[in-house]
Amino acid sequence: MIFDHRICDLGEGALWHPKRQQFFWFDILNSKLLTQENGVAREYPLGEMASAAGWCDENTLLIGTERRLLTLDLTTGAQTDVAPLEADNPITRSNDGRADPFGGFWIGTMGKSAQYQAGAIYRLYKGEIRRLFDKISISNAICFAVDGSFAHFADTTLGQVFKVALDADGWPKGKPEVFLDFTEQGINPDGAVIDAQGVFWVAQWGAGRVAAYAPDGTFLRAVDMGGPHCSCPAFGGADLTTLFCTTALQGMDDMARQNNPDAGKVFVAHNIATGQAEHQVIL
Repeated sequence: MIFDHRICDLGEGALWHPKRQQFFWFDILNSKLLTQENGVAREYPLGEMASAAGWCDENTLLIGTERRLLTLDLTTGAQTDVAPLEADNPITRSNDGRADPFGGFWIGTMGKSAQYQAGAIYRLYKGEIRRLFDKISISNAICFAVDGSFAHFADTTLGQVFKVALDADGWPKGKPEVFLDFTEQGINPDGAVIDAQGVFWVAQWGAGRVAAYAPDGTFLRAVDMGGPHCSCPAFGGADLTTLFCTTALQGMDDMARQNNPDAGKVFVAHNIATGQAEHQVIL
């Protein structure tokens, strides 16, 4: 089912704001944040590529862009710098990101042309931004256990999703381990979220679906979406049982676009599972 008919070249960064009861997403290549407010389409021009957000309060989002982390006032549109993000590296931009259960915000980077191992994953926590992992080609699938005991992230180029334990302040401890390995299947893991039961839901770029995996990695089921390049899922709605998913046109030739006229739109599927509420970013 289509949630919004606007077509994004590269839709990403699905976020359900629990205070506003409102869905947000990005058109990365066109440097815009999109939403619907009381059923009316709204866009926030950001002036640079942006890809992921967390909520700070009812009227403020923290946003990852190609050069920085910033806050956006949803009432006025005003932007305020929070921290630089590879500001001295012109080949990279932000990609996947999500708030953690401790009030921190994880944000991944990647090469603008997906250059090999050009990206990294960072965490903003209590005013400090620290690089957690480097030599990542396409950062994705950042999400967190219900109890905050571990985090997931992926390198889409590798076709692998990792799991890493977290300490009492939410910093990684120990080395990441492979949670899902899609290399033999040729599946491309993109954005992901963990639901209230601990099930891992991952958008699979090129497969037109969001797939669910048990905590032990067992495949459970998949929900088909209306565009082949599914990029980022989020649970939302009043009871958090609606699955939203962004999609993209990027990488589709003319024939593929003709065969998939709804590609690039946002889709929803109802009564799928119950998600976690997105965590608040504490600046």
